[in-house]
Amino acid sequence: MRLPVSAPNAAKPIGPYSPGIRAGNLLFLSGQVGFDPSTGALVDGGITAQTEQVMRNIGTLLAAAGATFAHVVRTTVFLADMGDFAAMNEVYSRHVAAPPPARATVQVARLPRDVKIEVDAIAVLS
Repeated sequence: MRLPVSAPNAAKPIGPYSPGIRAGNLLFLSGQVGFDPSTGALVDGGITAQTEQVMRNIGTLLAAAGATFAHVVRTTVFLADMGDFAAMNEVYSRHVAAPPPARATVQVARLPRDVKIEVDAIAVLS
């Protein structure tokens, strides 16, 4: 059985998808970008600010499912520019729990609305 996961204070989807889906004890979070949920606008400040907002958006969805970053087992990071890797990694590392989840990081040709980063996540719930 699939159950949608969202929160009133979460960033709104920009397409026909659920922010998250719970399937059994697995939680699949759609890619999050650096939109401020209160304004719907992309945050200012480049890769550092966008990564910070992405991680806050993921945290909001995790909390809506009764989870934390400690439940995350896998992420995928999509970067518009691999030159932003070190700055992204510094912010990312402040949010994930030890041991950090498995992760893939890839550079892509373009992201929705020309954001610099998108991150999706998979968590295992209790």
